[in-house]
Amino acid sequence: MHAQIQLPSLAEVQGATAIALDFETASGSPGSICAIGLAWIKDGRVSHVAHRLIRPHDMRFAPSFIGIHGIYPYHVEHEPEFPAVWDELLPHLEAVPLLLAHNAPFDIGVLRAALTHYGQPWPSLSYLCTVKIARAAWPGLEGYGLANMAAHLGLELRHHAADSDAAACAGIALRAASEAGVADIMEALPRWSIKPGRLEPDYHESCTTLRDRASQRGRARIPRWLRQI
Repeated sequence: MHAQIQLPSLAEVQGATAIALDFETASGSPGSICAIGLAWIKDGRVSHVAHRLIRPHDMRFAPSFIGIHGIYPYHVEHEPEFPAVWDELLPHLEAVPLLLAHNAPFDIGVLRAALTHYGQPWPSLSYLCTVKIARAAWPGLEGYGLANMAAHLGLELRHHAADSDAAACAGIALRAASEAGVADIMEALPRWSIKPGRLEPDYHESCTTLRDRASQRGRARIPRWLRQI
């Protein structure tokens, strides 16, 4: 369950159009990464996956989180901390135009927290949340969590195994693009009114839908004192 799968070489994934990413954390502390899973989309399919265990900066694992992903402190005590893995990962992120995550606010938040903790600059990247894609592509489902979507689409999933979660996330994007009749998920965004998120060294903008943006504009017009009532 916790086997390491090394990152492919940059040459092996040259021409990839996206990387799906999933983090598992040791606790509710956002930067407490204990595993990362990655899935590369190339030539319209998941071409490679990777799984790395990571020693979090704080080794106090919350029992409830262990119950979710099954990773114990002894699994990671001899593994590198995040900066060493980030040095391997960053060139891959810089080589693709898009990052995918299912419930991106969590995964992008974890990434930002870990980079900030270790004094590393945020990268420049665009990303999409596949929860928002799934809601737009398959309206009316009872739920849009990863397990529900994998079951609905017939995707293989070992939930909370980070590599499997990343592959399922990539599978959602691929299936949504296919059903929209486009080769690249970015081509379907205008019809779904989805705007990619953007991360820069000094800036972050969330992935949003038209409804999100309308809500934000409406909230901005409400006086701050009134929002607190």
